[in-house]
Amino acid sequence: MSDGTKTIVSNRKARFEYHIDDRVEAGLVLTGTEVKSLRTGKANLQEAFCAAVGGELFLQQCHIAPYAHGNRQNHDPLRPRKLLLHKKEIERLAKASQQKGYTLIPLKLYFKNGRAKLEIGVGKGKKLHDKRADIAERESKRRLDRIRKGGDSD
Repeated sequence: MSDGTKTIVSNRKARFEYHIDDRVEAGLVLTGTEVKSLRTGKANLQEAFCAAVGGELFLQQCHIAPYAHGNRQNHDPLRPRKLLLHKKEIERLAKASQQKGYTLIPLKLYFKNGRAKLEIGVGKGKKLHDKRADIAERESKRRLDRIRKGGDSD
């Protein structure tokens, strides 16, 4: 890509499960084998979440597979990873996550100019009727696009 970003993995389910209010880009503290594993695309954000602990933000339950050619210094796949943000950003995100119903959700893991970055969203969980409304809206948009193209209609 022209802007120097390469997406490793995105959490598509997060946009379905949560209303995303705010987004922030954060750096990650990683070991060498984790970076090599990410370069091969071996990561999973499905069960991951962010938590504020002692004035710092950590990425929890993000699975980065052990590097295939790693030796005994290979990393633990589910270890907590520290996120790099300014102190005011950490305070703002921690305060937002303490509000009722809000949580910090990792949305996308990517490389930007050779550095691993994580896009974090402040989200509120959707109710079942919200999810149904999103599905209905998406299907009606598909139907309209199909009609505009001149394709068959149901």
